[in-house]
Amino acid sequence: MHTPARSLAWGCPPHGAPAPLRMRPTNGRPPDQMPVFRRRKGSRPRLVPELDDHTLGQVRRRVETCWSRGSLDTAVMASMAEVINEAGQDWDRKAHRVAVLARSAGRSLPGIWRQHNPQNQNALLLHAWSELLQARQQGSGVDLNDTLETCRLAAELLPADPTPWTLYLAALRLQQRPSTELSAIWREIKARDPWNREAHLQALGYLSPDECGSSALVLDLLDGVRAAMPPDAPAAGLELTALIGSHQRAVAGGGLMALGAGEIWRRPDAAKALDHAAHYWPGQGFLTHAAALADLNLLAYALIKAGRTTEAGTALRATGGVVTPWPWSMDGEALERYSHFHGRYASGDADGGATGGRR
Repeated sequence: MHTPARSLAWGCPPHGAPAPLRMRPTNGRPPDQMPVFRRRKGSRPRLVPELDDHTLGQVRRRVETCWSRGSLDTAVMASMAEVINEAGQDWDRKAHRVAVLARSAGRSLPGIWRQHNPQNQNALLLHAWSELLQARQQGSGVDLNDTLETCRLAAELLPADPTPWTLYLAALRLQQRPSTELSAIWREIKARDPWNREAHLQALGYLSPDECGSSALVLDLLDGVRAAMPPDAPAAGLELTALIGSHQRAVAGGGLMALGAGEIWRRPDAAKALDHAAHYWPGQGFLTHAAALADLNLLAYALIKAGRTTEAGTALRATGGVVTPWPWSMDGEALERYSHFHGRYASGDADGGATGGRR
């Protein structure tokens, strides 16, 4: 039995909350570290975990080659360290790079890197993230208490970094710990990186009706961040993520709930969120965080579900053909679903906003 979450100040830190180190928000990164969207017209739809981070993609492919051999040579370890270190204090990009490498490295390789570099903060983070991914699989044998200890060690090695605290939050979420424990970690994250994308998604998952929360608590979270969050923050996709989750729960409920799922997109809050995102997000250079292309996938999917297919075509073109598994995989094979809608609505011949196609 999990402990139900209580209403929390999940938005800005309350007055008097501890703020050991206040870092510059991630969207204040130097121009030479800002990603550039490569929106090539007619790009072939493709699943690439690194999105538009091509440097990361090169390292990911080397890691996957090592994973297939079951070994990790020093050159690959050096490449992993270099690509993570290169992110500097762009915590958003650092988290993205660690996450992609953790998903590509399996379980053994991060452990090998940590054994070779027990005081390397990046090796600790990669190992912790890998363990969290494994822990989601039944019978994995992962001891999350060990993962929490790894996060503590990583936090001590680089106190300014919010990533260890974000992974700590994720581990507590998997353990379904009381909300009071998570809120303390949440304050540590907000003090270091107020609009951390991964942390906000972890909080959303924990507070959702699927886990320890409720629809009311999700609304509390959204209300807490909506007024203060910059429109181009790394966590900008939080509200659309929540709306897509609500839509999916309605569809999964079957019956009248499923029939009325489309009404979610006609609610004033949903329409306003879609209006804003559809107007601004596809603009060249508006979203600059590491997972911007993932959020554009979210936007395209939501617009299709809302029947706003002309705007969906614009969002699909803005992705440059880069496909993310979620949310497309909720309706079938992700690449096939994306390709279907890209071919239908992103060719410049969208049907003026009328609904159409399988949804």
